Amino acid sequence: MSESNPSPLDVAQVAHLANLARIALTPEEIEKLTGELGVIIESIAKVSEVATPDVPSTSHPIRLTNVFRPDVPGETLTVEEALSGAPERDGDRFKVSAILGEEQ
Repeated sequence: MSESNPSPLDVAQVAHLANLARIALTPEEIEKLTGELGVIIESIAKVSEVATPDVPSTSHPIRLTNVFRPDVPGETLTVEEALSGAPERDGDRFKVSAILGEEQ
């Protein structure tokens, strides 16, 4: 931070914000965060200067679009094929042991 452009925050404000957020900070941490938060605030101010109404807001630098394929039914497994690797079966269904106990 240059002397001509002091931090937009002071130590007392950072200490107050830490207290409101219930964050215990040492005096050294408050001093360090005062500078770091000041840089963040200045950076946001610089972006705000160039963010004009004719520049749309973006969350990604490249526009994202979903790519869909047609939902066409294909071949499915028979019951025998689906159950062929099952350790246990009950007729035409998978059989699994209970994991929750007797309360069911």
